[in-house]
Amino acid sequence: MSDVFIVKMSAFLPGEPIGNDEIEDVLGMIGGKPSKAKKIVLKSNGIKSRYYAIDKKTKRLEYNNAKLTASAVAKLLENESETPDILSCGTTTPDQTAPGHAPMVQGELALPPLEAVSLSGICLSGVTAMKYAFASIAAGLAKSAVTTGSEMVSPMLTAKNYEAETAHKLNELSQKPEIAFEKDFLRWMLSDGAGAALLRDTPNDEGISLKIEWIDIYSYAGEMPVCMYSGGVSNGKGGLVGYKEFDGGEILTKSILTLAQDVKLLNENIVAYTVEKPLADIVKKRGLKADEIAYLLPHYSSNYFKDKMYKGMQKIGFEIPQEKWFTNLSVKGNTGSASIYIILEELFNSGKLKKGEKILCFIPESGRFSTGFMLLEVA
Repeated sequence: MSDVFIVKMSAFLPGEPIGNDEIEDVLGMIGGKPSKAKKIVLKSNGIKSRYYAIDKKTKRLEYNNAKLTASAVAKLLENESETPDILSCGTTTPDQTAPGHAPMVQGELALPPLEAVSLSGICLSGVTAMKYAFASIAAGLAKSAVTTGSEMVSPMLTAKNYEAETAHKLNELSQKPEIAFEKDFLRWMLSDGAGAALLRDTPNDEGISLKIEWIDIYSYAGEMPVCMYSGGVSNGKGGLVGYKEFDGGEILTKSILTLAQDVKLLNENIVAYTVEKPLADIVKKRGLKADEIAYLLPHYSSNYFKDKMYKGMQKIGFEIPQEKWFTNLSVKGNTGSASIYIILEELFNSGKLKKGEKILCFIPESGRFSTGFMLLEVA
């Protein structure tokens, strides 16, 4: 097995930062009225600014997901003379159902022939893309790879996507409708961005590299129902009725292609199924010790979960003091599968890291309750 190193990282956030008081100006107001959930959700999640691919002045979409991802990869490959063996891309929000996201990114960059791999999912799709590349290099099947996580969610959150549903409810109820909190909630949580990493089987000659010790991913879909979803509605049995089973009119009036979150299910289970259960297993399997970790990089979707996750770690006897936690959620937003790349890129290029330090990355996903942990060592 070959060692695998992250030797370079980049991030791309479109446009200018969007403050909390500008969100509805960019995304629009559903039914022409300000959201009742907005202040509550923003106070809880702690996000002060985020980035949208929608220009806040012209309201035009400046990027699609492929172009956004390609922008991060282009920054990554500046001054690189060789084409990577693999391009492995993860996202929740591809521009199309087919072809895959990775070939579209390759096309944007006009990269020569390589292995292009598309990973789908939600927050874990970015680190799963990295694990594919990590495993390929470790097995000697490749020498280098570019991996990405990206999200283009703002077009899904604009008010126009909910208008057919509000009109339908208005006709049904003869009163001003309210979009369900499960959908409105996510309009104040999510934003656009892309991150990329260059992996090789040798470290940098100068400066730091990050040796990937392991990447562990757990899914609890065998025992847990769907919690966050797009392209379907709940079937009442823990699964979904997919969009293919609805006609075009129903897809619009039920805003099936927007994102939804079962907030109650999330709050009741996220800590147990993304922290306590999997981390207890990993500590035992890997011999992981909390006092050896210099930095914890948590991708939590909201500051609301920070103390809850900390208490979950305390509960299983694996306490990492919060002064060792590193996140940029408040200023760069929750960018889903791109978040761990965007967090790690900032730390990687900060000049703070010292050789021998260990970094534990934590990536939870509420889709049907999955989680990922990754251990890195500064080399």
